[in-house]
Amino acid sequence: MSQLREKLAILPDRPGCYLMKDKNGTVIYVGKAKILKNRVRSYFTGTHDGKTYRLVNEIVDFEYIVTSSNLEALILEMNLIKKYDPKYNIMLKDDKSYPFIKITGEEQPRLIITRSVKKDKGKYFGPYPNAQAANETKKLLDRMYPLRKCTNMPDKVCLYYHMGQCLAPCVKTVTDEQNKEIIEQITRFLNGGHSDIRTELEKKMFEAADKLEFERAKELRDQIAHIDALMEKQKMIMADLVNRDIFGYAVDKGWMCVQVFFVRQGKLIERDVSMFPIYDEPEEEFLTFIGQFYAQDNHFKPKEIALPDTIDQEIVEKFLEVPVIQPKRGKKKELVDLAGQNATIALQEKFHLIERDEERTIKAVENLGIKAGIPTPHRIEAFDNSNIQGTNPVSAMIVFIDGKAEKKEYRKYKIKTVQGPDDYESMREVVRRRYSRVLKEGLPLPDLIIIDGGKGHLAAASDVLENELGLAIPIAGLVKDDKHRTSHLIIGDPPEPILLERNSQEFYLLQRIQDEVHRFAITFHRQLHGKSAIQSVLDDIPGIGEKRRKMLLKYFGSVKKLREASIEQIIEAGIPRAVGELIIDRLQQKTP
Repeated sequence: MSQLREKLAILPDRPGCYLMKDKNGTVIYVGKAKILKNRVRSYFTGTHDGKTYRLVNEIVDFEYIVTSSNLEALILEMNLIKKYDPKYNIMLKDDKSYPFIKITGEEQPRLIITRSVKKDKGKYFGPYPNAQAANETKKLLDRMYPLRKCTNMPDKVCLYYHMGQCLAPCVKTVTDEQNKEIIEQITRFLNGGHSDIRTELEKKMFEAADKLEFERAKELRDQIAHIDALMEKQKMIMADLVNRDIFGYAVDKGWMCVQVFFVRQGKLIERDVSMFPIYDEPEEEFLTFIGQFYAQDNHFKPKEIALPDTIDQEIVEKFLEVPVIQPKRGKKKELVDLAGQNATIALQEKFHLIERDEERTIKAVENLGIKAGIPTPHRIEAFDNSNIQGTNPVSAMIVFIDGKAEKKEYRKYKIKTVQGPDDYESMREVVRRRYSRVLKEGLPLPDLIIIDGGKGHLAAASDVLENELGLAIPIAGLVKDDKHRTSHLIIGDPPEPILLERNSQEFYLLQRIQDEVHRFAITFHRQLHGKSAIQSVLDDIPGIGEKRRKMLLKYFGSVKKLREASIEQIIEAGIPRAVGELIIDRLQQKTP
């Protein structure tokens, strides 16, 4: 703490970025500040809400980088967040991609829906808020404009030709001029010219009726009705047809909600809602958000962005290179205010869900640490062994971070050095392998290790950690009752039970951990057991190698079904008759 005080005393009065680190030297938060001295010191003075308190409680050290301007600090912050992926920062990992309508650049073009924009000869329109909106628009255009519909050219005309929705380039000559004219009409429609096109269709409908071409007039009337139905769903709210994104936000109880209204061709087509905890000033957090928002491939910069007047307009404009407005009156101001109101309502509606999730996760972890007499175990690693009568012994490790499963960090282990069903030695081997690698590769150490087992398992794991590897990590055992349900936790030397209320969130957390590590271990064991079962009965049969073993398992699905198969069925699976007869003879010998 004395080192922190010394570093806090010499912080400069300059803009820049700061990196907060935990006891392992891991960057857990990156922030920016107009004045580094004021912002960084604020974390270590006064009182904080629960989230900021947890962040500050983990800070052991920090670094800072001075920049020449606030804009430079914003750019640097974005790059540092990408580099370190700090757990307390906003990370907008939104893999949703919006659909586009595309006119392909083929010799005979098609109208398709795609979610990827490429540099090809195609023309793209969008993005649309969802697949339904794109599909409805495409369906209307397919009725009105007869581009080809098939992916591969057939050798005869299809139903679309007879319906008047395709010119049949498969059997008829369709010139470049014809295709060009249709593409121009579609482009005009998608660029906001639907009103003019509707007027033209209406004129043609009356002309057809005057000529007593009632069937043609009915087709035109139906097209007009489809245009009206589609446009009714997208009410015009702006007359200038400029594509713009309108932002509003709200802050309450250390959380921020940002709402974005997407206005395309003068219509409000969709909104995006993001909610996240904040540890900095709201205006600074919003700048970080908007930078990350447009860094994603699926969010395209519009022609104009509208923001609340609390945000630094100049920084956003320079950073995004897009015109930014902060309206003071009129329709645009109403939309900015509406986005802010929606954000406030969203926060109020979702707070009880957020608080409930925190109660089940981070608060349960904090309470578990208090009851066990250890620092808050943010990272918990749990182990379980699995074997059936000593066959295919395996072990599994799972990771929970702040009360939530981190499945990408799960690990499976085949037991290599232990002969027979020896749970204690198996636990020794796996703990040794896991934490030898952690030390060798500099991976994060857990705050708590949980062993699914009693005092014997705990003693075996503790001996490896302390006496072989020199690690002082709290380690606990999860004991089950006679009905194989979570009973209690034991910890300490000698191990003593920790009394937890059976209806407490920390007890439910232990149940989730125990159920998950058992599921993961038994699933792995069954996979190995299933592979070895067919190998064991087929291994010694002449003519059966690895390739034919896999072929048989894929064809029949199990040893049981293979045992029930006839010689004809085995031959159908691709096995020669002589080898098939050997298989039947061997399986009949091994029938229990």
